[in-house]
Amino acid sequence: MANYVERVIELCKQKNPGEVEFHQTVEEVLLSLAPVMDAHPEYEEVALLERLTEPERGVTFRVVWVDD
Repeated sequence: MANYVERVIELCKQKNPGEVEFHQTVEEVLLSLAPVMDAHPEYEEVALLERLTEPERGVTFRVVWVDD
């Protein structure tokens, strides 16, 4: 199961290049969760770690108001 944690860490680094602080945080958290992942293999089946490591993105856009 440690392979699962390592795979998710590598996937996170590939999907989010240049986010060093994010990579460090993900690695620390996932390595601390490794014993739980070993005890519950069903978490890998539902891709729990992949969903936990998806960063929140904010999208901002501007709408120009035109009077009718």
